[in-house]
Amino acid sequence: MDMMISNLQQQRQITEQLRREAAVKRIPVSQAIQDIIKYIRERELEDCLMVGFSSQKANPFREKSSCAVI
Repeated sequence: MDMMISNLQQQRQITEQLRREAAVKRIPVSQAIQDIIKYIRERELEDCLMVGFSSQKANPFREKSSCAVI
């Protein structure tokens, strides 16, 4: 009996999830691609990986100096 109740609850959760997913607004892939291209072009001058860093200190990916004892 407990197993049937558990299975029923699980099926209800799955049904609710499917309803949420079905309600998501969808757009064509071609439109999504155009939106992505527009987003990238609008922000490409701010992208440090595209234009570089203003100084070496501003670069969080620079090699850290190591302490060497000779």
